[in-house]
Amino acid sequence: MTHTSTFLHDLAVTMMVAGLVTVIFRHLRQPVVLGYILAGVLIGPHTPPFPLIRDESSIHTLSELGVVLLMFSLGLEFNLRKLRQVGLPAFVAASLEIVLMGWAGYEIGGLFGWSGMDRVFLGAILCISSTTIIVKALGELGRGKEPFAQLIFGILVIEDLLGIAMIALLSGIAATGHLTLPEVVTTVSRLVVFLVVSLVAGLVVVPRLLAHVGRFRSNEMLLVTVLGLCFGMSLLALEFGYSVALGAFLIGAVIAEAREVHRIEGLIEPVRDMFSAVFFVSIGLLIDPATAFKHWLPILVISLGVVLGKVVSCALGAFLGGNDTRTSLRVGMGLAQIGEFSFIIAALGLSLRVTSDFLYPVAVATSAITTLLTPYLIRQSDGVVGLFDRVAPRPLVRSLELYTRWVGALGGARHTTLAARLTRRWFWQMALNATLMAAVFIGAVYLGQHPPGWIAAAGLGEEALGGLLWLAAALLSMPMFIATFRKLQALGLLVAQTRVPSGHGSSRRHEAVQAVVAQVIPFAGAAGLGLYMLVLSSGLITTPRMLAVLLLVAAIMTGFLWRSFVRVYSRAQIAFEETLAAPPPRAPASAAPAAQLPPLLAEAGLEPFLVAGGGDVAGRLIRELGLRAATGVSIVAIRRAGASIINPGPDEELQAGDELLLLGRRDQLPMARAFLQAPPAPA
Repeated sequence: MTHTSTFLHDLAVTMMVAGLVTVIFRHLRQPVVLGYILAGVLIGPHTPPFPLIRDESSIHTLSELGVVLLMFSLGLEFNLRKLRQVGLPAFVAASLEIVLMGWAGYEIGGLFGWSGMDRVFLGAILCISSTTIIVKALGELGRGKEPFAQLIFGILVIEDLLGIAMIALLSGIAATGHLTLPEVVTTVSRLVVFLVVSLVAGLVVVPRLLAHVGRFRSNEMLLVTVLGLCFGMSLLALEFGYSVALGAFLIGAVIAEAREVHRIEGLIEPVRDMFSAVFFVSIGLLIDPATAFKHWLPILVISLGVVLGKVVSCALGAFLGGNDTRTSLRVGMGLAQIGEFSFIIAALGLSLRVTSDFLYPVAVATSAITTLLTPYLIRQSDGVVGLFDRVAPRPLVRSLELYTRWVGALGGARHTTLAARLTRRWFWQMALNATLMAAVFIGAVYLGQHPPGWIAAAGLGEEALGGLLWLAAALLSMPMFIATFRKLQALGLLVAQTRVPSGHGSSRRHEAVQAVVAQVIPFAGAAGLGLYMLVLSSGLITTPRMLAVLLLVAAIMTGFLWRSFVRVYSRAQIAFEETLAAPPPRAPASAAPAAQLPPLLAEAGLEPFLVAGGGDVAGRLIRELGLRAATGVSIVAIRRAGASIINPGPDEELQAGDELLLLGRRDQLPMARAFLQAPPAPA
C-alpha cells in the first residue's frame, strides 16, 4: 500500500470513528472532547484485537496543525481589552491557583515516588484549567452572562498567558535538568521581549492589513491571509526557540483587535474543528488502557486533588481579589478541571523525553474525570453557596463581608492627579521603547551567530559583519531612542514645575533650580540609555576603536535622518494607540433597523430569546416545538457559542444557552415568548 493510500485510510478511519463517537456523546450530553479522546483509544495500537491506524506519525503531524489552530482560537478569545478589564481579582486568583496547584502536583507525585521531572511536569499539568470546556459548559447551562462567569473568563485569560510562560520555563528545565535564578530571569526576559515585540508590531501592522483585505469582501482571501499569518507566526516562534503554540496564540490575540475578527471566527471555526478533532484523537492514540488501569490510584488521587485544590485556590484567590464569598465559591467550582493546555504540557514532556510514559495517560484520564464533573460542579455551586451561608459561623461571615467591603472601598478610592497619570504613561512608553531596542539588538546578535545564506555568501569577516549589524541595529533603534529622550525632556519639565519648591528665595533662584532639574533628568536618562545600548552591543562589537567609528557614523546619519526617525515613530505610535483606542469589534448586526425595512415588513418585529437549561425547549428539534403553528412566529437565527446559524432548518436541535432570534408580528412575539417559557409538560 502506498503512503498516500495509507494516509487516506488512517484519516478516514480517524474521522469516521470520531464522528460516530461524537454523535453518541452528544446524545449523552457529554463533552465531545471526551468523545474524540475515546475514539483515539478505540482505534489506537493498545486496543485489541488489532490497531486500525497503520501510520500514527501522519495523524500526529495533523494533530500539530490542531494544536496551532486550537491555540490560535484561544488567542482570538484573548485580547488586550479583556486583560485590562479583568483587573487585579483575576490576576490574583490565577497566580494563586498556579502556585498552589503546582506545589500540590509536585507533592502528589512525591507520594507515589515519581522522579523529579515527572513531579515538575505534573505540577504544571494541574495548573491550567480548560478554556474550551469551561466556556462550552457555561454556555450549555445558560450561565455565561452571570458575574461569576465573567470573572472565570478573566482568570482563564490570565492562566493562558501564564501557561505560555510556563511552557518556555519547562523547556529550559528539560534542557538542563534544573533552572537557576539567573536562568529564570534570562528565560523570562527573552520571553517578555518576544511577547512585547510581537504584540506591538502585530497591533501596528496586522489590523490594517486585515482591514485592507476585508474590503475585497472575499472570504477565501481573508481566510488564506489569516492562515498565512497564523502559520507564519508559529514558524517565527519556532525559529526563536519557542513552541508553535506560542506563535499561534500571539497572532490570535493580535487579530482579536481587528475589526474583521467576527468574520474570521466564523471562517476559521470549521477548519479549527476538523484539526482539533484530529488533535484530541491523537491524544487517545497515546493512551494505553492497561497503563491507565495500572495507575488507577494515582489517577483518583490526582483527580481529587484537582477538584479540591482548584476549588480552594481559585475561591481563595477570587476572595482575596475583593469578591464576595458567593461569587468566589462559584468561581472555584467552575474552574475545577484541566484540559487542552495540560495535554500540550504532557506532550512536551514526552517529545523532550524527560517524563515517564505513564504521565501522559494519567494526565488525560484525570482530565476526562474532571471534565465529566465540571457541569455538575457548576450546577451544584448555588447549593454549596447556600450551604455555606447556613453553616458558616456568623462572626466569620461578618469578617469576610467586612474584608470584601474594605477591598471594594480601597479600589474605589484610588485617584491620581494629572501629573501622576502623565508620569505613569511616560514610564510605560519608555519601558516599551527599551524593550523594543533590546529586541532589535537581540535580533542582530542572532543574525550574527546564525547568518542566513545570503549574508554568509557576502564573504564578510566576523568583525565586519558584527559592525554592519550593530550599525543597522543602532539606526533601527534610533526612533525609540529619540522618542525616549523626548519623554525624558517632558518628564524633566514636569518634575521641575511640580516638585521643585518655591521656598523663600528669589524667583530667579527658583527658576534656575527648575532649569537645572529640567536639564539633568533628560541628559542623565540619555546617558543611562546609552549605557544600556552599549550593554546590548556587547555581542556585536569586539574593539573600542570599531565602537568609536561606528558611533561617529551613527551620530552623523542620525543628524541627517532625525526628522525621518521622529516621523516614523509618531506614525507607528498613532497606529498602535488607534488600535487600542478603537471600540471593541462588534458582531455583524442580525437585522436592519425598523426604519429601513420595506413597507411589507413594517409590522414585523425581531426579538431575542435565551434558551435556559431545565426547560421544555433545550434538547428538542425546531419542528417538535410547533412554535410557528401555535403562535405564527419563526426562528430565523440561532447564536451558539459565538457562532451564528442563519435560517436554521426544522431538524436543528436547540441547546441550553442558545440565543434565538424570533421573527413575527409585534402582537405575536409576546405569545411566542410565553409559549417558549411555559413549564415542561408533565410526563
